[in-house]
Order: sequence, then C-alpha cells, then structure tokens
Amino acid sequence: MGKLDGRVALVTGGGRGIGRAIALGFAGEGCTVAVSSRTLPELEAVAAEIDAAGGKGLAVKADAMSYEEIKASVQKVVAEFGTIHILANVAGGVLLAETPEGLSSVGHEDQAFIDNLSLNLISAQRACREVLPHMAKQQYGRIINIGSGYAKRGGGLISYTAAKHGIVGLTRAMATEVTELGITVNCLCPGWTNTQLSRWGFDLQGEGAEAARIAAASENIQNRLLEPEELAPMAVLLAAEHSYGITGQVISVDGG
Repeated sequence: MGKLDGRVALVTGGGRGIGRAIALGFAGEGCTVAVSSRTLPELEAVAAEIDAAGGKGLAVKADAMSYEEIKASVQKVVAEFGTIHILANVAGGVLLAETPEGLSSVGHEDQAFIDNLSLNLISAQRACREVLPHMAKQQYGRIINIGSGYAKRGGGLISYTAAKHGIVGLTRAMATEVTELGITVNCLCPGWTNTQLSRWGFDLQGEGAEAARIAAASENIQNRLLEPEELAPMAVLLAAEHSYGITGQVISVDGG
C-alpha cells in the first residue's frame, strides 16, 4: 500500500529537476500523476517513466504564464482522471531582462519584474484557483507551493525574491481560508539544489562558476548542493492523507 494510493496529482514544472523528482515520488506511492510545462518531450519522458514503473502518468503541455493554458491543463487532467487531489506548484525560475542591469534594484525593467512575478507567483495562484473547486467539492486537497531559500531572506534577484516571499504569503493566507474544506496548503523551500536553474546561475559567473558553486554549497551545514530527489519525501508527506495537521507551514529541505 502506497501513501498516495487512489490519489490524482498535478505537478507543474514537472518535466525536470525538482518537479520531475516530486512527480516520480508521488507515483512511487501509488499516485496517478499529471505533469505540465512548456516542453512536451520532457513531460512525455517523465510520464513514460511513471508508466514503466507500473503507475499512471500524463503529459500536459502548458505555459505557466498563460492563464488559459493553466485552466486547460486542469480541465484535461480532470477529464482524464475525474478530479485532482494534489497540486504541486513547482513551475518557476528566472526570466532574463533585455539588458544586464535589467534585473538589478537600480535598473530593473518593469516588464521583466512583472514577468518574473507572473512565472513564480501568479502562476501558482492561478493553478490553485483552478483546482480548488474540485478539492472543495470532495472536501479533500493538498497544495504544495515551492518556495526557495530566498522566500525567507534577501540576497537573490529582487523580482525572484519578491515572488518567492509572495509564495509564503499566498500559502499562509490560502491555508487559513480552506482549512474547513479539508484542504491543506504548505510551502516547501529547497536550498541550493543541483538543477538546471542553479547550474545556469553558476555558469553566468564565467570563470568564477566553480567558485560560485562552492559558495552556494557552503551556505548549508552539510556543505553541499542537494539533489532534486531529496525534496520528494517531504512532498510525499505533505501530500498524504495523514498530514492534515500540517498546513500553512514553510518547510525547508536545504541541508541545514
């Protein structure tokens, strides 16, 4: 018996990195899992991996910055599997500006700020808005929003950091409103993790890429980057039926 037998999950940003790891973690506990993102081949590979292990996977192409595509992706999952019990909002990242100074506090471009908030915060709220009626109808739901170390402190790019702080506020406010419906909402904050986004950030340092990686690893007491798969056990716990007492929380998996 798996911890998530009979449940249906939607994982946004599920084609790689943390999203892929969480999707596979859910599937390993008996959950039917739909994964969404803009890159269909990656999604199909994850869905095939789930199917090959004896589970049920579904690839749903959707741009997290498009409300219409988010809405359509939820509708597709519900049409295929009848409902959604679990939502993991993993989609996110950093969108570049037109100039090198376009993401700085002094020279931040207006559109770049809006776009980064849309990708990292507004997309999560929209996905929640679409799945919550289904969760409310069945009086059961688990929402897991992915934050960041920068969700609790400064130091990152201001648009990304502002969005991740917003994820914390969204989590806490929503948890308060939906608790009587049998729904929990939590924020899972990774530390520096070995993902494409982190590697891209290090590579931007040019000759200093290795020094940047070492500096990132030194920010936790284990002195290392985490692997995406290390986020999955906590996500499974937060998605499980017996975790109803955990809601409105900001939980770190960051190496200490």
